[in-house]
Amino acid sequence: MTNNQYPVPSNQYPVTSTQYPVTSDQYPVTILLMICRFASRVRLLAAGAVLCFLAALTVPVRPAHAQVVVEADTVYTMAGDPIVDGVVIVQGETIQQVGPASEITVPDGARVLSAAVVTPGLVDPHGTVGTSGIYNVDADQDQLDTSMPLQPELRAVDAYNPREQLVAFVRALGVTTVHTGHAPGALISGQTALFATHGGTVREALRDSLTTVAMTVGPAAGERFESPGTRAKGIAMLREKLVAARQYAERREDTDDAEVDLGLEVLARLLEGEVPALITAHKAHDIQAALRLQDEFGFDLILDGAAEAFLLTEEIRAAGVPVLLHPTMIRPSGGAESAAFTTAATLHAAGIPVAIQSGFEPYVPKTRIVLYEAAVAAAHGLPRSAALASITRVPAEILGLDDRIGTIEPGKSADLALFDGDPFEYTTHVCQVLVRGQVVSSECR
Repeated sequence: MTNNQYPVPSNQYPVTSTQYPVTSDQYPVTILLMICRFASRVRLLAAGAVLCFLAALTVPVRPAHAQVVVEADTVYTMAGDPIVDGVVIVQGETIQQVGPASEITVPDGARVLSAAVVTPGLVDPHGTVGTSGIYNVDADQDQLDTSMPLQPELRAVDAYNPREQLVAFVRALGVTTVHTGHAPGALISGQTALFATHGGTVREALRDSLTTVAMTVGPAAGERFESPGTRAKGIAMLREKLVAARQYAERREDTDDAEVDLGLEVLARLLEGEVPALITAHKAHDIQAALRLQDEFGFDLILDGAAEAFLLTEEIRAAGVPVLLHPTMIRPSGGAESAAFTTAATLHAAGIPVAIQSGFEPYVPKTRIVLYEAAVAAAHGLPRSAALASITRVPAEILGLDDRIGTIEPGKSADLALFDGDPFEYTTHVCQVLVRGQVVSSECR
């Protein structure tokens, strides 16, 4: 593991020559501007005014939505076969065209970027980045509230910090979308949401404000609370809450002035199929309990963690449930003591949609990188194409955002990761990252 995998606080908002490059045709302009500023400071007002005027006349103006062209030895669109000697044309925030260089005309005046490999921007299927921070102190650890075990009303958008250094850290390593919010550790810890990894405000970064309702079953759900004390008690408490949400929805239909309960409101939406449940369960019998809950209440289910899912492939496939699998290199302890490098390959071979997540990481650097987790899965039986899909197209499909992200296709968000080699090779770097058509990282990491 190299040092550049760890975020450095002083580099949260780095300004480097690669981020704001000065091309050769801009050198005279740059010199004029420097003299202009110097003349103004020493009160040579007349000379300063003339020089500033000349500089202004010669500064090249880049259109607000100039076209960007990405040329690559290989483009992995994840919507078909890889394109050798490929070109991606970006207009504004979206992909305009993609195909072989022999079939695409590069527009005049476009900004041209080059790479060995281009992939869709990576999608972290589940983590806590933006709600958990780099410093590991109370002030930046908002991923889990432990005042009560059942809090479906807690919204990820109210806790997410788009300027958190960990967001910039994962962005520089190719992650353009994070599914984040309330972490495992409570029966219902709250809601999750999807964010782009670029944007100075929550509104700018937001991609989906209510993606799932996060739940946990098994011993981990009661470790921080007086109750539940056992697995059976935990499931009973969840069933009771879901029954209450069903009754709440019925009352709301019967009267226009029903009192609003924020927690029951979101669970009613879950029961109506508007939002899925994200249930963290590692042990086989906890996974089975989650499947029974789904069968009883009919909600859409996404399994999370699922360390022993390899023991239940037939049941999971029959239920039509996708899996956001634990990080491949998760520490095998507690409920995840049976975690294996080969689980992603086993689930894929069984026909179960599987995406590989970063999860919650309590130790520095406070987050894992899905690119590395997928690479290890690829080294242990997961086909390379499926490994790349597990951190691009598949999580976008599972989380319901595949109409906007996850593949390189015309009309989709221009989220791209540019590599100087094979993405799964240890010596390869992410050299440029685009989010919504904007180059947000230009330093090889």
